[in-house]
Amino acid sequence: MKTILITGGAGFIGSHVVRRFVKKYPDYKIVNLDNLTYAGNLTNLRDIEKEPNYEFVKADITAGELMKALFKKYRFDGVIHLAAESHVDRSISSPMEFIYANIVGTVNLLNAARLIWEDFSGKRFYHISTDEVYGSLGSTGLFTEDTAYDPRSPYSASKASSDHLVRAYNHTYGMPTVISNCSNNYGPFQFPEKLIPLAIHNIKNNKLIPVYGKGENIRDWLYVEDHANAIDLIFHEGKIAETYNIGGQNEWKNIDLIRQLCEIMDKKLKRSAGMSSNLITFVKDRAGHDLRYAIDSTKIQNELGWKPGLQFAEGLEKTVSWYLANEEWMKNVTSGDYQKYYDHQYGKR
Repeated sequence: MKTILITGGAGFIGSHVVRRFVKKYPDYKIVNLDNLTYAGNLTNLRDIEKEPNYEFVKADITAGELMKALFKKYRFDGVIHLAAESHVDRSISSPMEFIYANIVGTVNLLNAARLIWEDFSGKRFYHISTDEVYGSLGSTGLFTEDTAYDPRSPYSASKASSDHLVRAYNHTYGMPTVISNCSNNYGPFQFPEKLIPLAIHNIKNNKLIPVYGKGENIRDWLYVEDHANAIDLIFHEGKIAETYNIGGQNEWKNIDLIRQLCEIMDKKLKRSAGMSSNLITFVKDRAGHDLRYAIDSTKIQNELGWKPGLQFAEGLEKTVSWYLANEEWMKNVTSGDYQKYYDHQYGKR
């Protein structure tokens, strides 16, 4: 039985990846490592927590010796590295947390893998990154795997650093690594500091919807299950030392996205047309706010046969329906009560 370490597996994207691997690969032992900071939520994984091939470990990837001890204990065959501080606004106000988690944490995992993987045969270290490492696009063009790095925020700079380090361990030590850079994810279980769940929550509760600047910034949106599918393919079939860009082929201006959400919410909540859009309020733009991100996914489509499964309108409708049907989840997240679940479920072990 192969043992696969998934870091950050209680977070938004990580929980979808963990669930997919636990259910799809019963012959794998999946170890979910998460430090359960504000965005790590074990209630996201209640449906698989008793599966015989699943184990949760609460640990911080910035603890180097602990990472080595875990690698010695479990003898991991592969790593899917999702653990990261990921919110740009937080990186602007508190950059050191991002340096430790995204750079030091990644190096600790690489060092632990290098220590244990004396023979790299059959091993793989898969590092998940972001399109923000490429900087900002103008009104035309797409990010490709060959686009030069030009990070503009402490968050994207920390992710760019970790990408370079992963490549360096491949070139220097021969470690079998692979990297992917994805566009903005959306879907169920996303922490409500992010744009889409924040807007859904505020609309439902008749709170103002903050939009940076004039809402002209453009992002490419990727449904989280489509991303999990891509991660599965890259982990199993991606070429060592290669990079794959994963995009949703769904470019939207922030203001147009919010207006679309308002229309959906008006229908779902049986409100008068335009009622929710009255909550839109423009706020001072974020420092260094990149204008546009857009990914060219040609490589992963041609080499691995991946493509987005959901059109954005369908994915957005599905996402809104999930949040409205899971009010208790949102209530627990916004109040912080979800953090009690670990103590209840694991504290006495």
